Amino acid sequence: MRERGGVRGVCLPVGVLVATLLGAGLPSLAEAQEFPTRPIEIYVGYAAGGATDLLARAVANQGARHVGQPLIAVNKPGAAGTIASQAVAAAKPDGYTLLMGGGSETTSAGHFRQLPFHPVNDFEPIIRFIRLPIMINVSKESPWRTIQELVANAKANPGKYSYASSGIGSHYHAAMIVLEKQAGITFRHVPFKGGAETLTALIGAHVDVAISSPDEAFALIEAGKVRPLAHFSDTRSPMAPNVPTLKEVGYNIYVENMKGIMAPKGTPKPIIQKLHDSLRKLTDDASFKEALAKLNMEMAYLNSEDFGKAMLFMYNQIGDSLKK
Repeated sequence: MRERGGVRGVCLPVGVLVATLLGAGLPSLAEAQEFPTRPIEIYVGYAAGGATDLLARAVANQGARHVGQPLIAVNKPGAAGTIASQAVAAAKPDGYTLLMGGGSETTSAGHFRQLPFHPVNDFEPIIRFIRLPIMINVSKESPWRTIQELVANAKANPGKYSYASSGIGSHYHAAMIVLEKQAGITFRHVPFKGGAETLTALIGAHVDVAISSPDEAFALIEAGKVRPLAHFSDTRSPMAPNVPTLKEVGYNIYVENMKGIMAPKGTPKPIIQKLHDSLRKLTDDASFKEALAKLNMEMAYLNSEDFGKAMLFMYNQIGDSLKK
């Protein structure tokens, strides 16, 4: 026993220290090697039947055989997906409680309400499966044919025009704030409960612009009722190959709705890697590709590191725009 800086300390043998850490609930290397030995839950922050839920169930149904244990989708809807996020952030970091995240719940909601967890730093990204570009749409009666025309008109008439989003703090709302700040324009925000409602409001001439994903607007675009002007992703989407990105017209903006699997902070790296490698096989799985095609979702794989970088970039970009 010895004194250090006035604090009485004890030098523990390595074996005792390891046993103490394991007793505190940290998984052992052997546990990581054997993982998984029981079913894994994937928490979904939205109601059954929505896009995130359907993706989670496709991952669960097709991914179980690659992981080697049942994958169970657990719906915990509410608060823009943050109820499920909070539950996973507080869960034991052992790989058995995961989150289908990467969207509003992890990159935008935390800027609009106080959360008991950090939406990016309290998670370990595992794998991104899909992205859904966020599109700027106008009606067929609109005088605007390009995003440049819309921005120019909005700049000359601050606050005159309105846009509909899927709610305060949503990705759609946050993306437009980023554009407003970069372009020096101001719109009136009209929040709704979902993308379908925003497009209905657009067609009914209740708003001038509606923000949506391509899958939400696909039928209306095909019918000629809606005209997409641009989207916020960094590259064009095969779901909307003729729609330019905002980067193409000079704005350094990257915001998109992503979805992938995340684990609580502190989940051992061997478990993260094992889950990634197992779930990565889904991107070459014909049945999974077919399921995504039916859902009008774009496969957009990212590994753990790149998924984390993308979320952090968007989180910071939205936060910086709100401070301006």
